Amino acid sequence: MRVLVDTNVVLDVILARKSWVAEATDLLDRMARRELEGFVAAHAVTTVFYIVERERDRRTALTAGGDLLSIVGVAEVGIADVRRALTPGLKDFEDAVQVAASLRVGADFLVTRNAKDYKDSPVSVKAPGELLALIAATSHSRE
Repeated sequence: MRVLVDTNVVLDVILARKSWVAEATDLLDRMARRELEGFVAAHAVTTVFYIVERERDRRTALTAGGDLLSIVGVAEVGIADVRRALTPGLKDFEDAVQVAASLRVGADFLVTRNAKDYKDSPVSVKAPGELLALIAATSHSRE
């Protein structure tokens, strides 16, 4: 299964956001074990670095960035993707770029805590817990 992880899910892990860290960590751990093929959009890497450096410090941001890149691939975003994101559809431009990045890598799902923001997305959207439940159901059906 191939997934693109939204910036908020990555930040949930790095910043240990209480309400969401457990599911987000489980998801990234599965990517680290190569049970899932995970990606982040290229612009998410800079956003994560900026936010972690602001909320923690530069060393933490550098370590987090390196750790993230050892777990996931980066969905490059080119001019065609940005143009796609500019077309009417999603209200938020950054969300539209996440969708374009998902399409670029052929993601089965875009994983985010803000599914409502992706209501009109052509990519299936799941919250981390929903994707983990789907994975569990799929693995049980194979047994």
